[in-house]
Amino acid sequence: MNTRQPPAGKKFFTAAEANRMLPLVRAIVRDIVTLARDLRERHEFLTRSQAGESGLSPAHREELDEAVEEFERLRQKLMGFEQELAGLGVELKDRFLGLIDFPCWKDGREVYLCWLLDEPEVAHWHELTAGFTGRQPLLQDAAH
Repeated sequence: MNTRQPPAGKKFFTAAEANRMLPLVRAIVRDIVTLARDLRERHEFLTRSQAGESGLSPAHREELDEAVEEFERLRQKLMGFEQELAGLGVELKDRFLGLIDFPCWKDGREVYLCWLLDEPEVAHWHELTAGFTGRQPLLQDAAH
C-alpha cells in the first residue's frame, strides 16, 4: 500500500467531485470549443485578407481593422474562459475537442481523470504522461 500524500496546495478531484462539477465545466467547455472554432475561422480569414491588404480601399481597410479588433476581443474572452477553468483546478488539454483533465490522487500518485465534451460523465483516467490515448475506464464504484 502506497502511503505517499498528495502535495499541499494543489486541488485533486475524486471521480464523484469531478462529476458534480461537470455541469459547470461542460458549460464553460462548450463556450470554449465554440469560440475556439470561430477564432480559427476568423484567423484564417484575417490571414487571407491581410495578404492582399496593400490594395484595399479605405472603407475595406476600416472593415479589416474592425475585424482585427473583434478577433482580439474574442481571443480575450476565450482566455477568460480558460482562466475560469484553471481557477476551478481543471486542466484544458484541447480547446477544439473540449478535452479536460481533472488532477486526481490515485494509489499514492497523481493521475488525471479525463473527460471529453459530450461524454455523459467523467468515466476515464490516465497517467500524467499517457494522454488521451492512454485512457482507462474507471472502475464503476470509483466513478460515483
